[in-house]
Amino acid sequence: MAYYKKFVHLVFMFSSAEPLIECVPNFSEGRNHAVIDAIADAIRQVPDVKLLHIDMGYDANRTVYTFAGKPAAVAEAAFQAVLTAAKLIDMRQHHGEHPRMGACDVCPFIPVQHISMEEVIALSKSVGRRIGEQGIPVFLYEFSATSSERQNLAYLRKGEYEGISDKIMQPEWQPDFGPQLFHPTFGMMALGARKFLIAYNVNLDTKDLQLAKNIAREIREMRMQSGNSKAHRTLQHVKAIGWWMEAYNCTQISTNITDIFESPIVEVFDIIRATADRFGVAVAGSELIGLIPEAALKHDRMSPQEVVSYLGLDSLKPFDLQERILERLLVKV
Repeated sequence: MAYYKKFVHLVFMFSSAEPLIECVPNFSEGRNHAVIDAIADAIRQVPDVKLLHIDMGYDANRTVYTFAGKPAAVAEAAFQAVLTAAKLIDMRQHHGEHPRMGACDVCPFIPVQHISMEEVIALSKSVGRRIGEQGIPVFLYEFSATSSERQNLAYLRKGEYEGISDKIMQPEWQPDFGPQLFHPTFGMMALGARKFLIAYNVNLDTKDLQLAKNIAREIREMRMQSGNSKAHRTLQHVKAIGWWMEAYNCTQISTNITDIFESPIVEVFDIIRATADRFGVAVAGSELIGLIPEAALKHDRMSPQEVVSYLGLDSLKPFDLQERILERLLVKV
């Protein structure tokens, strides 16, 4: 709760007294524009919801949607989006760089203003129950999780889609909602309430995938270490994998930053760059997936635009602050 109050105080200072939440579902389709558009339309058709951003990744074969609005409306939009994905995505045909376990792989709800994490947890469970009633196995994660293991998305994704048919029949893999059966076209999904998260990828000037994986493993090992080192402390809230991005003709260190205050994005970039340098690899800018709060771009010596340039966020494609900073879009909701 201390984190939530800090986040709201620093980032979301709106005049509206109405509760506001955000939803950032990830769908396992990044190539078929008709499917991507259909999911977007399912979100847009719900009143009191604003679709803020769509981030489509061809190599990852994954699309991240960001929308926000009144809690009940956001819950309905998420439900409709998942139902649309269930009709249009067949996981038996899915291949991509990003780890995944379902047509809607993960669906997080994030408190923005005038609503507690506890209320968002309750809302996530109501959405999960509705989705489960459609025959889809739903596992609650993060703050909504019903066990300590299930808090971790990586635990739920273990074995990915291909491993579901075996593990879901084990007693410990009883879904929180929906049948304990393998759903061949959908797979299974994670759903829950969480803090704000930044999906952030650093580009490496190498095509050597094994080198990228080695650098990511080093980052993960630093994350697991404790002590007084600034690098260790900064990386406590960073998850990392190495992968190849054909569209960009480079490898990346793909990260999730789960605490933007304890693990500032500039410090994360600097540590990854220093780690890559030890492996004899240079970095070539970076990439943001989805949106970022303005607080995450604040720096003692740089303006937000200078931070964008320092990180090379415009190295792969244009980066418009007006279109990528969350609260600049939320004021229009």
